[in-house]
Amino acid sequence: MDSWSLPWSLFFGALLVVSGLVRNLDIDGGVDQDIFDINEGLWIFLLTSPAQGRNSIIGERYRWPHTIPYVLEDSLDINAKGVILNAFERYRLKTCIDFKPWAGEANYISVIKGSGCWSYVGNRHTGRQELSIGDNCDRIATVQHEFLHALGFWHEQSRSDRDDYVTIVWDRILSGREHNFNIYDDQESDSLNVPYDYTSVMHYSKTAFQNGTEPTIVTRISDFEDVIGQRMDFSDYDLLKLNRLYNCTSSLSFMDSCDFELENVCGMIQSSGDSVDWQWVSQVPGGPENDHSNMGQCQGSGFFMHFDSRSVNVGGTAVLESRTLYPKRGFQCLEFYLYNTGSENDQLNIYVREYSDNDAHGKLTLVEEIKEIPIGSWQLYYVTLQVTNKFRVVFEGLRGAGAAAGGLSIDDINLSETRCPHHVWHISNFTHIIDSPSATLYSPPFYSPKGYAFQIYLDLRSLTNVGIYFHLISGANDDQLQWPCPWQQATMTLLDQNPDIRQRMSNQRSITTDPLMTSDNGNYFWDNPSKVGSVAFFPNGTQFSRGGGYGTSAFITQQRMKSRDFIKGNDVYILLTVEDIAHLSSSSPQPAPTSTVLDLCSRITCENGGICVIQENKAECRCPSGEDWWYMGERCEKRGSTQDTVVIAVSSTVAVFVLMLIVTLVSVYCVRRKYRKGPSSNTMFFLTLFFSHAGKTDFRL
Repeated sequence: MDSWSLPWSLFFGALLVVSGLVRNLDIDGGVDQDIFDINEGLWIFLLTSPAQGRNSIIGERYRWPHTIPYVLEDSLDINAKGVILNAFERYRLKTCIDFKPWAGEANYISVIKGSGCWSYVGNRHTGRQELSIGDNCDRIATVQHEFLHALGFWHEQSRSDRDDYVTIVWDRILSGREHNFNIYDDQESDSLNVPYDYTSVMHYSKTAFQNGTEPTIVTRISDFEDVIGQRMDFSDYDLLKLNRLYNCTSSLSFMDSCDFELENVCGMIQSSGDSVDWQWVSQVPGGPENDHSNMGQCQGSGFFMHFDSRSVNVGGTAVLESRTLYPKRGFQCLEFYLYNTGSENDQLNIYVREYSDNDAHGKLTLVEEIKEIPIGSWQLYYVTLQVTNKFRVVFEGLRGAGAAAGGLSIDDINLSETRCPHHVWHISNFTHIIDSPSATLYSPPFYSPKGYAFQIYLDLRSLTNVGIYFHLISGANDDQLQWPCPWQQATMTLLDQNPDIRQRMSNQRSITTDPLMTSDNGNYFWDNPSKVGSVAFFPNGTQFSRGGGYGTSAFITQQRMKSRDFIKGNDVYILLTVEDIAHLSSSSPQPAPTSTVLDLCSRITCENGGICVIQENKAECRCPSGEDWWYMGERCEKRGSTQDTVVIAVSSTVAVFVLMLIVTLVSVYCVRRKYRKGPSSNTMFFLTLFFSHAGKTDFRL
């Protein structure tokens, strides 16, 4: 949670420019290429078949099972393999779609390094189905884009209602590329009743296949002109369509998200064994004046939880516990924002209360003590958990020594079964840095799990793009490390600070250290920085060596940087992870498909949009449903609705009433017959009874 003061950050940025000793290499030549730019010289088109048509979203026959088998072929770059695995984690976090290594299933996706970025649309049922992540395609959103094609989605601007929202300027399109802008009517495509999405990761940008400098796609609402074509993450509507198409009711690795906007505080409970309760508040005298969720949007709105450390003595506590949670993967990442207006000695302790068959009250385990919390601003924290049984997360505020002016506040808690980032670079006063003459800065030094020391360089000088670069620096472990540095994948993520982790569109880029990569002078680029780097200095005057930077000058546009919640409360967070992915360079043996491999779902056909799923090695249909309608039956062949249920209920009631009336008439008739033997009197009694009921007359025996 280190953050550098503004003057030192700017100083080091200026030092880089003046000295010229360190060279930054662009992985993409400094050009922000979209998918159609990468594929342009290759004459590549999305692969489909005439029988299918070119749909926005294809029919049930072409859907995959919820767990998709895949193979990462040897032809792939190692960096691409790591990015693909990260993209799978985004699918797991936000949808019910999962991926597993191929184990002989009848149909699977073979990810190759072909010419460009492309995919077949939907499950073609051909066994091995190729998807290409070629040169410059190894960006996480590009991978998400291609796998959305494989899952059954066409480009957003192919929708039947496209012309209501964008204008295609045909005379600005490269000759021979006009077919890329074809539109398909609603008999061929299905938008799943989701509005047109300018922010879709499946939308072309305004420059697609242009023959000059003018845009080929003009949005009818001008504010979206520079929004279309984003390659950061799924949009909300992308997720809505995908989850509707595959009947997802929950996502796989998401566990909980709480912004405390509702009075039930997300089902959290107060402890009875502490000194004081956490309070549900919208502001606190002395700060914070706003919650973190709505910061910069609505003054005085929103809520958070606050522990007033002034109300207890030193050592006093306030304990807040989450609702009961049920893990599936055995590892979790807890994320939250923390604000300190108390003493520098106040602290927040994170516990896990884990339950077992032998311990109904749960075993309380301390996971992390958060101390020396900066005063006067929201701070982002990550805590790694490793829980395998049902559990609660416990937040304990602890009053430390010294005078307290306020207390601790927490907001925007997220819990998921994902990996936490290794480091968080917190950049405060960010807009001031952008407006400075030399808008460049270095991160503090960090260490990877393997022991390599590194820094991140952020270049904000361009009026259009923000650049980001990864540098190895000399560190304490260099004598014990392998050089040149082999196969360490650095992932740099500009965090979208949306309160709900599922709705974020963070911008991410990954690079991998290739030990055989060389510089212009013939040196190994990722060799020991003390050998191939340049002299630099930390703010305290300590000398060190910095190797060359590797990254991109087109990480994100300045305009996108100022959108969403990348800058919130004038703070920016860059999440950093460095993983050893050497194991991905070697190929693993693949199973051979045999005639005994059965595609269980090929034996049944789910009707009315139902999805075939495998449960306990049996094929079943998962039927779609809405607010007042649903399908049921083994093949989803029966439709039910609230109206049908009401009609059936009323009809049943009427039928029961009529039956009871008949029984009553027969019973009365039999009683009369027993006591009056004359046929004429029996007949008269029956007629009188019938007409009395029919005319609602008073009837007495």
